[in-house]
Amino acid sequence: MLSRLTRSQAVAVCALPVAALLATAAFAPLPFSVAQPGTTANVLGAAEGSQVITVSGAPVRRTTGQLRMVTIVATGPDTRVTLGDVASNWFRADRAVMPRDAVYPSGDTLKEIEKHNVAQMKQSQDAATQAALKYLGLSADKVKVTLKLAGVGGPSAGLLFTLGIIDKLDGDGSGGELTGGRTIAGTGTIDADGKVGAVGGVALKTQAARRDGATVFLVPKAECADAGAELPKGLRLVPVTTLKGAVNALVALEKGKGPVPSC
Repeated sequence: MLSRLTRSQAVAVCALPVAALLATAAFAPLPFSVAQPGTTANVLGAAEGSQVITVSGAPVRRTTGQLRMVTIVATGPDTRVTLGDVASNWFRADRAVMPRDAVYPSGDTLKEIEKHNVAQMKQSQDAATQAALKYLGLSADKVKVTLKLAGVGGPSAGLLFTLGIIDKLDGDGSGGELTGGRTIAGTGTIDADGKVGAVGGVALKTQAARRDGATVFLVPKAECADAGAELPKGLRLVPVTTLKGAVNALVALEKGKGPVPSC
């Protein structure tokens, strides 16, 4: 019977299953998550009523600036993300469509993911404490550091935790604050030797940082291009690869002299 149809009729007949297929695809779940800028927290201050950094066994001084760790939030592993969701968020500067496995590589259930993120946060905090005390030449047997930040998981606050400990104990080594009284944000993993690692999601994190008042953003050097892609006006990127480099850059900013790296 199809051989007797005109061309326009044939196209119409063929379009029916195509339209049905597109309609099905528009509502079918896809293996993606949609991420957006999350909360920030000043590691030099308090969060949810508790000090983020508590130190005993050494003098701790009052700080006036802020060191803000930043987060992103993403749709959960059980959330249905459709073609319509991808299309509506793809070109938004404050959203990112990411492979679900890249956002949640540690398990299939929310409980597994939360357990993994808590473990990563604990490892990050331990490494931050070790890196900070090693940088300052202090003994972990004498100086005790407690880090507490509820509701946040993963390793990406490591660099900011480390800088926060240093700022509370020593600052720039001459009585000044690392922040110079500024609101500084940043992201990056840290290991016990002070090496800074990449984290992902930096373009969204810069937006969260600027929204909450930051004017300087410390970013792992390998992620400079990603951080600059949607950089908010008024936010200066400072690339880092090591803890020493991060401290040196902050001291140069605080003193107003010396080289400050840029992306």
